[in-house]
Amino acid sequence: MSLRVFAYVYTGWHPTPERDAAYYEGFTEWELVRACRPRFAGHAQPRVPLLSAYDDRDAAAFGERLALAHAHGVDGFVFGVFWCRGKRVFEQGLDQGFVHGPLGAQLPFACMWANRMPRRVLPVRRADLPVIEDNRRVASDEDDFVSFVAMLASSYFARDNYITVDGKSYLSIYDSSFFVRELGPAVAQRAIASARTWLRANGHKDLHLAAIEPNAATLPLLKELGFDSVTHYVHLPDWRGPSLQDYSERALHCAGEWQHFADASGLPYMPSVTPGWDASPRGADFGEARPDKYPWSPVIVGDAPRHFELAMRRACSHARATRREDAIVFVASLNEWSEGHYLEPDERFGYGMLEALRAAR
Repeated sequence: MSLRVFAYVYTGWHPTPERDAAYYEGFTEWELVRACRPRFAGHAQPRVPLLSAYDDRDAAAFGERLALAHAHGVDGFVFGVFWCRGKRVFEQGLDQGFVHGPLGAQLPFACMWANRMPRRVLPVRRADLPVIEDNRRVASDEDDFVSFVAMLASSYFARDNYITVDGKSYLSIYDSSFFVRELGPAVAQRAIASARTWLRANGHKDLHLAAIEPNAATLPLLKELGFDSVTHYVHLPDWRGPSLQDYSERALHCAGEWQHFADASGLPYMPSVTPGWDASPRGADFGEARPDKYPWSPVIVGDAPRHFELAMRRACSHARATRREDAIVFVASLNEWSEGHYLEPDERFGYGMLEALRAAR
């Protein structure tokens, strides 16, 4: 019996022309992380990296963090890939900082389609706008999806260290519900089948396609559409619940939902565990009138390495029991500092989250 733990990676830690134009030259979200201050009694802000901030285009600095996580039990990394009809952003963190760096041929890795474009205003200052504005949603169709998979295949799937599940190249879709709703079930099914046809015709492995956090309407459709598994990115807060939520209570509650996702979809469910959640850096400070939606609320409190270790042990046991030949657990994430979920060492817990992960294996 084998167990693999994969950590999600956000490659937004370098300047881009789009953000230079929207904010100012050289802007990164480290500005938000540094500037955040406590907004209620006991609020653990700012979150300060123990190993300093870094540019993820720097293969040495980025590689140091990846190697550290690998040494503490992360078997591979799932990089978010931002693609919108051929346009990519943040690709330099993956390509320059990892793939073409010294670890790019060694550490196992895979891709997640981050099918939303990054925000154009940070920190968010208007509470009257939708959480996800229409111009951030990534339009697609059958031809575009095949083109996307073909790009991934030639750039990444073909590499010897690309992650496979049951011999198939792993790919997940972040907003799986939007993908199915926008294309419609019939076109989504055809797009997935056409991508597999292209892979076969061009000498690539078949695709293992995972749906991330499908909603109740999408969940029962996934198997027929051609998806192979279900999982989550961040599965911890009650998004419609109170503004402050306890880590241990939420982690236990979410674990109780894992079997439902498998039963309702008819597909394997691969649990995702997160060390915490606090997106305060991404939202302007409204004081006591803090808006009741992302990025202001909710905030997970009571997070600590010992609680994360327990949540990881629970996920590893579940994965081993339900998928004996190739058990997989995800961690969200390695480095989402501006949303408060990261394994990288900080001044609050030191190496505690990494050590907790290693102990849970």
